[in-house]
Amino acid sequence: MTEEIFRHDSYCRECEATVVSSGPDGIVLDRTVFYPNGGGQPGDQGVLRTTAGDVTIVDTLKGANGIRHVPVEGADLPAIGSQVTCAIDWARRYRHMRMHSCMHVLCSLVEGAVTGGQVGAEKSRLDFDIPGERPDKEDLTARLMAVVGANHPLTVSHISDEELAANPDLVRTMSVSPPTGAGQVRMIRIGEDVDFQACGGTHLKSTGEIGAVRVSKIENKGKQNRRINIVFDD
Repeated sequence: MTEEIFRHDSYCRECEATVVSSGPDGIVLDRTVFYPNGGGQPGDQGVLRTTAGDVTIVDTLKGANGIRHVPVEGADLPAIGSQVTCAIDWARRYRHMRMHSCMHVLCSLVEGAVTGGQVGAEKSRLDFDIPGERPDKEDLTARLMAVVGANHPLTVSHISDEELAANPDLVRTMSVSPPTGAGQVRMIRIGEDVDFQACGGTHLKSTGEIGAVRVSKIENKGKQNRRINIVFDD
């Protein structure tokens, strides 16, 4: 399986790797900095640098035998066993990291289970099961920015599968379950007590890096389902 460098260092932009398999449906490497589509976060884009030139990667997906780097149609594919340099589109990834960390902050401010969500480079959304009155977007924006401005640290830790099973509240979303079965589950903590939940995505080092954001719209998507949209405000 592919060594997933982004799991322990989401700021790593490049790495050297060896091609394990190669085809138009995806190039599998022994290690990568490319995040695969999952948990509401899009797969990374970028290039694989080879001795014959760059191979543009338009998407990154999970595969049965490792992470698949999907090449642009018609690309010259690297040979199995060859050495490549993985380089992600950092500007796009960093915006995903800012949005994803912001969404965790949003989770801490809204009561109710998360029923869905999507990270985007320009805007993102979270759907909540809220039985009462929906939040006020100006008030929610102000509270969101207060946490951002406090510059709380984000830290990664792990708990066992058994600990997660014994504490189901650590999984906020009803639509995506954290991967289990490997013996431990990756957790993201914000500050001392802002938020603590299971997540496999890429995140910032502190909330201050999120920057200016705002709640652009809150929509009714069912009897109790409320969709909260957030956008960058810079």
